[in-house]
Amino acid sequence: MLRMIIYDANTQWVMLGTMLLGIASGVLGSIALLRKQSLIGDAVAHAALPGICIAFLFIGEKSLIALLIGATITGLLAAYCIQFITSTSILKEDAAIGLVLSVFFGFGIVLLTKVAQSPSGNKSGLNDFIFGQAASLVGNDVKLMAGTAIVLIIVTALIFKELKVLTFDPEFAKGLGLPTSFLNFLFLTLLVAAVVIGIQAVGVILMAALLITPSIAARYWTESLGKMVVISGVFGAIAGMTGTFISTLREGLATGPLIVVAATFLFLLSMLFAPQRGIVTKWLKRIKFHKEIRKDLLIHKEKRGGFNEL
Repeated sequence: MLRMIIYDANTQWVMLGTMLLGIASGVLGSIALLRKQSLIGDAVAHAALPGICIAFLFIGEKSLIALLIGATITGLLAAYCIQFITSTSILKEDAAIGLVLSVFFGFGIVLLTKVAQSPSGNKSGLNDFIFGQAASLVGNDVKLMAGTAIVLIIVTALIFKELKVLTFDPEFAKGLGLPTSFLNFLFLTLLVAAVVIGIQAVGVILMAALLITPSIAARYWTESLGKMVVISGVFGAIAGMTGTFISTLREGLATGPLIVVAATFLFLLSMLFAPQRGIVTKWLKRIKFHKEIRKDLLIHKEKRGGFNEL
């Protein structure tokens, strides 16, 4: 049975798609984490739901490309609404994110109810976008997801130096003459694209976890942004492949939640056993340090005792 699962063509396609999605999410999530924009991904994911429903109501059928275009439009709108509210009002970013997330997701649920009441609503399958349904992906869907993920990775690699400067010192980036507004716009667009291509596999509710969890796990392993991006991408790929593989072992296991569980497991391992910042590692180093101090004190006492005898 295990051999059949591994060599099944559909499983291979889905595993490839979730692996590339994990890499793209990990890479972009690392930069978003350091820019303190991780929760924007959560708001964008929830805001994608009304775009999906509007696209379905407009075309009357479940065309993945059309649904993703709708999700992209409302996702971008949500991201820019957050930026606009933060820059033009007294609200902090966390309040703006909570406001936009609630409004867009509430509107999405209303539209989803409307879709369910339509003649073709029961066959729409839009509920799969809430928690994800990777098993429903077909070859063309996976190719679209994988191709977009590759483009996201390549674009991020091409502008990585500029994003690094902009992340750590925005004023210095302006002084260098970098187009900071355009770079912010481009990064938000990349983040929205990563969320949109992942919602069918992971779902609008859990997609933010795929952006955040690998990046915070990678943060335990290094102080370098470049290394953190690579480690986060690797963790995202492992989580995607592991969750997909486990979901194929038994019928009824949802792929999206299992991917998030796998990413959480990697985070727990990092939090406990990372070489420099792991809790267990620090505890063992502290024990070793105390032993060395006691040993030094004992040697010092023995030397003082020898001098007293003299």
